[in-house]
Amino acid sequence: MNENAPSLHADKGLKDGQVERVSAGYSSYDKDTSAAVDFRGIPISELKNRGILQALTAEANGWEPSGVSTEVLRAQEEWEAVETIQPDTGLFPFAPESPANSGQPGQLVSFGEALQHFQTVDLSIFKKRIQPTIRRTGLAALRHYLFGPPKLHQGLWEERDLVLTIAQCGLDSQDPMHGRILQTIYKKLTGSKFDCALHGDHWEDLGFQGANPATDLRGAGFLALLHLLYLVMDSKTLLMAQEIFRLSHHHTQQFPFCLMSVNITRITIQALREECLSRECNRQQKVIPVVNSFYAATFLRLAHVWRTQQKTILDSGFVLKDLEVLAKKSPRRLLKTLDMYLAQVSKGQASLLGAQKCSGPQGSHSKDLTFTGVCDLQPHSESTGLI
Repeated sequence: MNENAPSLHADKGLKDGQVERVSAGYSSYDKDTSAAVDFRGIPISELKNRGILQALTAEANGWEPSGVSTEVLRAQEEWEAVETIQPDTGLFPFAPESPANSGQPGQLVSFGEALQHFQTVDLSIFKKRIQPTIRRTGLAALRHYLFGPPKLHQGLWEERDLVLTIAQCGLDSQDPMHGRILQTIYKKLTGSKFDCALHGDHWEDLGFQGANPATDLRGAGFLALLHLLYLVMDSKTLLMAQEIFRLSHHHTQQFPFCLMSVNITRITIQALREECLSRECNRQQKVIPVVNSFYAATFLRLAHVWRTQQKTILDSGFVLKDLEVLAKKSPRRLLKTLDMYLAQVSKGQASLLGAQKCSGPQGSHSKDLTFTGVCDLQPHSESTGLI
């Protein structure tokens, strides 16, 4: 602004002659700086009421910018640029401003919606990879024929194959539904109301090994994320999920929650392929609800063992291996335990953690410890029993 221009600060505002001179057009602006006007200190409302803002922004009415100071021009350009600034969504692929999430920004997705998505998309390329059942030969085949478990009813094969096909799918950052599922899991576990970046250290807080959840889905595929979604979006299992999540952050018994869940999904897949769940599926005439309940029941069993037997991250591989043996041998027993727990939850009586304080900060060494999953154990470890 021209520092030599006289001020218009006055107790009664601008004089009528000054307003007329401004609104009539500065195209006839006198080069004599004594005729310039200093607008600093005048409220915006006062400028608007007297028509000065209109005069400053309406070049079509004859105002020539050459007669205005550099400061006013720069301010006007900055104001006009506000409308053209676009948010940077590079770090937030599924933020509301992102085209990938323009349909329903920030909304939670239910398990039913997610399942319907996979029922409608083309999964033929993944379906070719599945092996619905374990091939048995020799005595193993004879024993299975004589003592079971029974084969799955043919009418349920399509539903079983869908489950196994989803387990072959990976996380696709270009699929909006995949992003919504991740966001839903994050929000339900953390209580956050805001979307988060697809990559970042915040996923380690949920129990993934790194900043990219996709790298931890090997062996379970997207089914691992669907199981987590089921756990946090079903009102009957949400409390259980939150309690296990708190246990995973215990100051001495901490473990990677999501990575542990992926291993539970691996056990579930194997139990389905080995027909350990066929009897219950045939009884209910459903596959997906049985698979979901079996996953939740197995996770509940793991949390109980981890809590009561004071397990730590160093025990993870052996606990999971023993859990796999028990789950395949006694699936009905696990499902009954889950039913009893959920019945107590509905009455406000059940708690995995009891009075033990499990919300303390993670030990400083927790990220340095190595998590051992089911697939990481050596064959000779199968005989080790902790349950």
